[in-house]
Order: sequence, then structure tokens, then C-alpha cells
Amino acid sequence: MTTRWTTSPAVRWVALLLLCAAYLQGGLNKAMDFDAALAEMNHFGMSPAGPLAVAVIVLELGASALILTGRLRWLGALALAGFTLMATFVALRFWQMPVGPERFMAANSFFEHLGLVGGFLLVAWHDLKERAHV
Repeated sequence: MTTRWTTSPAVRWVALLLLCAAYLQGGLNKAMDFDAALAEMNHFGMSPAGPLAVAVIVLELGASALILTGRLRWLGALALAGFTLMATFVALRFWQMPVGPERFMAANSFFEHLGLVGGFLLVAWHDLKERAHV
């Protein structure tokens, strides 16, 4: 049995905010410390670092804004799902690491990121389903 507060628009928006929190934080941190954003791109062998860092900032903040405002929410959710999936395979290649605590932590993060991808796919699915019924 659901109660009124669990299905309220405010609870839904907070849930979406929590889902986007890492991308809002990451985008803002990269924008405020662009040198660190460039260092991150270089660390992962991404080139050209400058344009890619700008693209990531725009993607993280822009897609989060779409999700939180409800305007093209499905598109923002699919964008963050795709970005997260690609970034996960670039940054968390635990299968290439020697057995030990670092591999264990990377594997946990890898599967947590897959969970985020699933969450964003659900957001897109629900948004498209709602639009079909309007």
C-alpha cells in the first residue's frame, strides 16, 4: 500500500536530484577547476582533452537539467545512461587489475555504475510511457 507522500511530485523530484547528484557535482567541479578536468581527460587517455572536457561538463550539467526540469527528461536520461556506460568501461576496467583491494573497489564501482545506467533507463522509460498516455 502506498501513501500519498511516497507518490508525491516532491519525492519524485528529490529522487531524480539524487540520481543526478554525481553529475551535477562532477560538472560543477570540472567547470570550476578546468585544469583538473583536463588532467582527468589526460589520465584516461582522452584526446583532445580540452574539447572533451567541455563536452563532458555540458553533458553532465545539461542532461541533469533536462531530467530535473522534465523538459525532454527521456533524452537527458538516455544521454547520462550512455555516458555512464561508456565512462564505466573507460575508467573502471577492474578485470585488467591485479587481484587485491584496488580491484575489489573498482569492481564494486563498476557494478554500481551499471546500477546508475539502469536507473537512467528507467527514468527514460517512465517519461516516454507517460508521454504516450498524454
